[in-house]
Amino acid sequence: MNLINLESVSKAFDIRPLLDGVSLGVNENERIGIVGRNGGGKSTLLKIIAQTLEPDSGRVSRANTVKVGILSQADTAAPGASVREVVLGDIPVHEWASNSRIREVLTGLFGGYSDELLDRDFHSLSGGERRRVNLAKLLVDDLNLILLDEPTNHLDVEGVAWLAEHLKRRSDLSVIVITHDRWFLDEVADAIWEVVDGKVLEYEGGYSAFVLSKAERSRQASVEENKRNMLIRKELAWLRRGAPARTAKPKFRIEAANTLIANEPPPRNEADLLSFAANRLGNTVYELHQASINAGDLELLDSIYWNIGPGDRIGIVGVNGAGKTTLMRAISGDHAISAGKLVTGVTVKRAFLSQHLEELDPTWRVLEAVEKVATRVELGNGKELSASQLCERLGFNKDQQWTPVRDLSGGERRRLQLTRLLMDSPNVLLLDEPTNDFDVETLTALEDLLDSFAGTLIVISHDRYFLERVCDTFIGLVGDKSIRDLPRGIEEYLALRRNKSNSENTSSKKPEKKQLSIVEEKALKKEIARLEKQMERRDERIAQIKSELDLHATDYTKLAELNTELENLQKEYAALEEEWLLLNV
Repeated sequence: MNLINLESVSKAFDIRPLLDGVSLGVNENERIGIVGRNGGGKSTLLKIIAQTLEPDSGRVSRANTVKVGILSQADTAAPGASVREVVLGDIPVHEWASNSRIREVLTGLFGGYSDELLDRDFHSLSGGERRRVNLAKLLVDDLNLILLDEPTNHLDVEGVAWLAEHLKRRSDLSVIVITHDRWFLDEVADAIWEVVDGKVLEYEGGYSAFVLSKAERSRQASVEENKRNMLIRKELAWLRRGAPARTAKPKFRIEAANTLIANEPPPRNEADLLSFAANRLGNTVYELHQASINAGDLELLDSIYWNIGPGDRIGIVGVNGAGKTTLMRAISGDHAISAGKLVTGVTVKRAFLSQHLEELDPTWRVLEAVEKVATRVELGNGKELSASQLCERLGFNKDQQWTPVRDLSGGERRRLQLTRLLMDSPNVLLLDEPTNDFDVETLTALEDLLDSFAGTLIVISHDRYFLERVCDTFIGLVGDKSIRDLPRGIEEYLALRRNKSNSENTSSKKPEKKQLSIVEEKALKKEIARLEKQMERRDERIAQIKSELDLHATDYTKLAELNTELENLQKEYAALEEEWLLLNV
């Protein structure tokens, strides 16, 4: 059954065409992933399919019986609405409590469905919690088609895995999803739409199949640049050497792909990189001995031992609030350990990419901002790049290198920050959520660059594909104040979390909350309410700015003002949210 059709649809903002004569259709039980560069028109296409945005020309038709729901990037609800009202509406308790799908969704996204959770004010929730609430609403409604714009934002590795498994089991549902999470695309999608230069190119299969097919299409047409072909072949080689699940999904011929990579070496020469790293770093990088790490009065990790050596490429995964960022800041020396000992190698020269953007002079040009650090960078093993070449590797072409910093988007500033860090020739690279705001092409280029980094690499990320692509070993923080080695990688972490969840569900013991006096409780509630109001005001303005960005797509001065305001608001919101979380522990 055909659900929705687009016929010769075009859409432009001012003189900038995002979609040009696009014709495509969505059928029953299809699972489609949308990829493309940031600002290329992905969200615009989704809104046109949802009929919340009118095309400039062309027609959108929908079957009469189709019910469509959309998850946009801004999470909103009516003023004063509770979680119960947003997710369940006016469904009586006895009806939803006996519905296995609703129970599964609430358990999967929130860990349960207590009255305390359901009665909470939607606007008092953190950004990640609001995301889960609006996602839950779509999954419990009786819909034929759901449109998801970055559904994995704010979800941890465990949450992403649950969502993928749930959508795969839903035979009653068609899905169109925009996401930069390539593991999620591989698990869920059976077709990929690439939005590029106003057109939508269709590919069969998930992300791995998309890479294979794109490489073959590129080889046959011989229109792609040689450097781009090398990147595609390199990623293709990694995919074919990876887990069997990745090679089972493509539904077209594999022989041509095998021809492409027959003589392709592994993405990294690990022996050469390790040898070079050992020469530059010595035998000691970081060691934690019986270390305890606190965040204020909250103990996150207790009596841990961790040895990080030269050339190690380590991925850190864990539940939100378990202390991943604090652990990384502790080993880098930015956060004092509360007990035990930290040993840092004398040759360590570290660079730390945090989740927050550092301030840059808005009058600098991109290339100037990079050359302020250095004009050339040594990657290791005799390889070096000029500042301009490194900018190109991370998505700033020759023209964009002369763009003033004030005109950059949030994602572009993050790329610039990473470029400046790499220009300082560190031998230890600490990356905290480095994939935020990056499109798929930029992520591929970053992975290729990290392949040649001959130092120690430590990464925190919810992007499972990125972690598996650039890291060789993994540790997990499962919320028990310890760190776990994960020889089987992220799959082992998910198994540990499932076992922990099952054991908690079978135990009837619940920790008692500290009893507060009436005066203390009243003061606490007042402070929480104050924080919630401030968070709500900033969240409303953030949503407003995001809607204004499309309207001013060609007004670069206005875009720069909006992006600056957006970044400041997001920092303020994050600080308020952290304070709010501490008060609610």
